[in-house]
Amino acid sequence: MERVRIRDIMNYNPVIINGKASVLDAAKEMKSEKVGSIIVVENGKPTGILTESDILRKIVAEEKNPADVTVDKIMSSPLITISPDAGMDEAVRIMGKHMIRRLPVVENDKLVGMVTERDIMVISPLLMDIVEEWAEITREKLEYKRGEKYFPGKCEECGMLTTRLRNVNGRLLCESCAEMMR
Repeated sequence: MERVRIRDIMNYNPVIINGKASVLDAAKEMKSEKVGSIIVVENGKPTGILTESDILRKIVAEEKNPADVTVDKIMSSPLITISPDAGMDEAVRIMGKHMIRRLPVVENDKLVGMVTERDIMVISPLLMDIVEEWAEITREKLEYKRGEKYFPGKCEECGMLTTRLRNVNGRLLCESCAEMMR
């Protein structure tokens, strides 16, 4: 079986914005395009990404006015990217390692697309069933770190697949979501 390449599953029209635009403008564009992130581009090159999480943590939670803050001040950077010729398995590894759900696709320093966790799940619907079954089988084999128990599976907040779920108030959350709940 031939491996699935990123170019086979990516979105060829990612939503972009200039870094000097306001966070309010970015949020409006994200709402209009029905996306959870927007790629920041300067002089044709991708330089960062702004996600709903960035806006929540860096603007809303800090009670800042999104009209007064530019995108480049709160975007996630440096940008973690993937080649369109990379395999889907590499995308899953990168997303897991960096605890992200979106990967801009870059070729020759030019943005050519975006691949998300959802894109991968669409192409591999059995993956969730396999992960859930694996999590159930291995639930007894817990990893301990500083007295905390970790479980493999899917975060109940963001849906990220991980081997490091924590029980937070009866919900299994990835480390990133668990930190946001504190």
